[in-house]
Amino acid sequence: MKTITISRMEGIYAICEDKNQKYYAIEIAELPKGAKVGDVLNVDDVEGTLTIHPEETKVNKKKK
Repeated sequence: MKTITISRMEGIYAICEDKNQKYYAIEIAELPKGAKVGDVLNVDDVEGTLTIHPEETKVNKKKK
């Protein structure tokens, strides 16, 4: 399972970044309900589903 962080919103896209600084543009409509900038998302490699990872989000927000 991969994790990505929502860096910013641009139009209809959420620009997300992984730990290797690779960027992904994901349509906002595809994000889990309530997802916002700074949230860490789990990406299911098999199904491609996105879920918010609350513990990693807390850690990520404390770093900033």
